[in-house]
Amino acid sequence: MIKAIVTDIEGTTSSIDFVHKTLFPYAQEYLAEFVRTHLGNPEVQEQLAAVERELGEAHLSLDEALAHLAEWMGEDRKLTPLKVLQGLVWEQGYRQGDFTGHVYQDAVDGLRRWHEQGLRLYVYSSGSVQAQKLLFAHSDAGDLTALFSGYFDTTIGAKREVAAYRLIVEALELAPHEIVFLSDIPAELVAAKAAGMQAIGLARHAQPMSMDAAAFGWCRDFEDVETLLRQNAD
Repeated sequence: MIKAIVTDIEGTTSSIDFVHKTLFPYAQEYLAEFVRTHLGNPEVQEQLAAVERELGEAHLSLDEALAHLAEWMGEDRKLTPLKVLQGLVWEQGYRQGDFTGHVYQDAVDGLRRWHEQGLRLYVYSSGSVQAQKLLFAHSDAGDLTALFSGYFDTTIGAKREVAAYRLIVEALELAPHEIVFLSDIPAELVAAKAAGMQAIGLARHAQPMSMDAAAFGWCRDFEDVETLLRQNAD
């Protein structure tokens, strides 16, 4: 019996375009200004120190640290200090009403049904936990955070590493087969399945071209996911 569902965000609950055409450009435009304006913020100071640790360099100047952050943004690096700072910048944008978080309507409906059925819902994304909460708190459909029991980000491990999913299983205190992981990335599904989870792919616009794609049930939306879950339970 399935007891929990862990979902990715980008390409799964939310449009890739929202991330790449709204969130990323916003962070690129305002991150440096935000850091300079909030240097007294302990969280900003901690992430600047984390940039130094990531690079193995001590006493980076602020300009040097910002240059590395800009480079990482351009490369879409999944590094925790970058993701945390992006999350702080996006919080500013959400609270100012510069944008709302995109969530597919079928995902909203599916998440609400699963929550009503008593399933525990979690998010696992490369974006920081803070960024995840902000997206769902300020979504097009309103505040959805009450639907979720918890959030995971890169602090638990990279999304293509089996060890990260084993840690999630431990955190949920469930048997691996009682957990379903949803993602649009085959390599993430491979890692989750290797940890013993059930893994289902989301291919909203086209089937993924990957040698791993055939190993999973691929769905167009959350309604298809629900149908597949019922079939697997029979």
